[in-house]
Amino acid sequence: MPRSESYMPVSPGGLEENFFSLDDILMTQEKVPCRTEMVLPRLGFLDKSSEADLIPEGTKLELPLWLAKGLCDPKRRIVSAGTPKVYKGSWRTIFNADAKVVDLHKMGPYYYGFGTQLLNFNNPENIEIAQTILQTFVNRFRRIMDSSQNAYNEDTSSLVAHLDELERELFRAGQKGLNEFQKWEKGQAVQITTSNLVQSYGKRKFADMEA
Repeated sequence: MPRSESYMPVSPGGLEENFFSLDDILMTQEKVPCRTEMVLPRLGFLDKSSEADLIPEGTKLELPLWLAKGLCDPKRRIVSAGTPKVYKGSWRTIFNADAKVVDLHKMGPYYYGFGTQLLNFNNPENIEIAQTILQTFVNRFRRIMDSSQNAYNEDTSSLVAHLDELERELFRAGQKGLNEFQKWEKGQAVQITTSNLVQSYGKRKFADMEA
């Protein structure tokens, strides 16, 4: 099957943000290149290169994701959204060649989350963007987990420096598992006990049998 047909087509509509998450709030501040589709009166302050009170139609400017999503209404079409540089064809070629060597934190640091949000825009490159994001994650995942499992009681700052925030979370999860295993192996683990939920379920089941 050709690479372009190896995934289901991606329609507009990425995952919604979780505004109880600090990472998601920071991610929505990432900039999206946009073009105005109408004159925007009294919004000249958004264009730092101009001192005019309004923004003319056809003006190119970068808007934070949360604002771009609100203004890219398909019914009103106030602005149209473009593709940020790191998700364009030239960078996709680099990611597809060897994603493991790319410094995602420098590129992002919310490469996966921000890229998924870009699928909310009706962009003809959605399929290619989604494929690259997925393949980048797949190609980098094993090295991240291997690194997290082979760094016990070591300074890991150099290992996580090039990771995006999602990858850092995965690395921390791997480290937590490693530390807990080491404690168990040394007999330092907390004694395993039955959870309260299972105990309560067992008591209810026993009571039902007696009834």
